[in-house]
Amino acid sequence: MKRVGWFVVAALLVLLPVLAQAPVQAQGDSGASPPAVASSVLPRDLSVWGMFEQADRLVQGVMIGLAFASVLTWTVFVAKSLELRRAVRRQRATLAAIDHALSLANAPGSELVLAAQAELKLSAESDRDGIKERVASRLERLEAAAGRRMLKGTGVLATIGATAPFVGLFGTVWGIMNSFIGISKAQTTNLAVVAPGIAEALLATALGLAAAIPAVVIYNHFSRRIGAYRALVADTSAAVLRLVSRDLGRN
Repeated sequence: MKRVGWFVVAALLVLLPVLAQAPVQAQGDSGASPPAVASSVLPRDLSVWGMFEQADRLVQGVMIGLAFASVLTWTVFVAKSLELRRAVRRQRATLAAIDHALSLANAPGSELVLAAQAELKLSAESDRDGIKERVASRLERLEAAAGRRMLKGTGVLATIGATAPFVGLFGTVWGIMNSFIGISKAQTTNLAVVAPGIAEALLATALGLAAAIPAVVIYNHFSRRIGAYRALVADTSAAVLRLVSRDLGRN
């Protein structure tokens, strides 16, 4: 993001001396008038939508892509927030029920409990230590699967946060290039030639930042919440192991 700012500042520093020399050249040429700039060079509407309509097709494509990325970010935020809220509520209720259960047979039929019961049936004639190890192995894999399941959809946030600034930088570079091309075609350094390309460049940069910053913040938010959810699943797994140990101790 810092590179984008420095690039824009450098481009403006290059253009300002050229613009400053325009009045001097016009005064030195007494016999000829400076070339007129068409009134259509400077767009009448400098709003966001107006600049989008006046922009080059490639820059428009960049802006549309960044707008889509922003919409996708907030869609993932809403969907994943609802999913995590339901999963955490359900897991807390399961943990409370398992903690109050007297044996594994009385525990609620959650995925972890069912896996432990299945392993106990398969290892009915094995020694106690071997049963505990196998049950712990099953529960560990279920914990990892629950974490992976909750991480689905968050990878796109990391991708948007990492690439959106560079996509915006591409739009910035293209807008600055259009500014120099406009100067060359009009054979004048009037600000009316330079302003549209600069505006397009800054708009593309702004859209890139608007897409990247929320994506990074939301990704970090989900990383913390998913970490808390995985810890809750681990607590439930430990509660199931305690019930298995109690049942084995009674036999």
